[in-house]
Amino acid sequence: MTIEATVYLVEDDEAVRDSLQMVLESVGHKVASYSRADAFLEDYSTEMAGCMVLDIRMPGMNGMELQRQLNTRHSILPIIFVTGHGDVPMAVDAMQRGAVDFVQKPYREEELLGKIQQAIAADTENRADLEEKHKIRAKLSDLTPRETQVMELMIEGKANKVIAYDLDISQRTVEIHRARVMEKMGVRSLAHLVRMVMAAEDTGTR
Repeated sequence: MTIEATVYLVEDDEAVRDSLQMVLESVGHKVASYSRADAFLEDYSTEMAGCMVLDIRMPGMNGMELQRQLNTRHSILPIIFVTGHGDVPMAVDAMQRGAVDFVQKPYREEELLGKIQQAIAADTENRADLEEKHKIRAKLSDLTPRETQVMELMIEGKANKVIAYDLDISQRTVEIHRARVMEKMGVRSLAHLVRMVMAAEDTGTR
């Protein structure tokens, strides 16, 4: 099921929030706006897709603290920070913590819209990659312990005869396990199998 991309706007200034929401909706974006960071956190779900436009300075929980809270929940939702003139060092710190970009007030609407479009595209790609990894990991979990052993030795480039010796089983048994591994993983070549396993082991999401 495809989740509709949404721009999550977290901004305490009502006039700025309403104006930006109107601009975003006028170009076709779905928008969910929040006046407080903790209100967004209460609604947060890993199913949220799109991106977040987050004011770095707000009363109560500020944007930096919200980012820290989301990081503890392993959020992959891209964050674009909105900063004031003196907040650039904070924004740089935020990007080191995983934010995708920032804009400095006063900003041009076209600049922010371009960054939002890029962030949504990146989020869509990230989620597709994660979905593919989950599918591969499900296939890997379906292998028996012996099939997993054989697969690991296959990936190391060992021949059937060597695998049979290492596992103290017959070469014919190795061939049967090898065929089952290829069938369960849905691959026809060892190179494809290696790529799939490497993709599943890759923990990067950005």
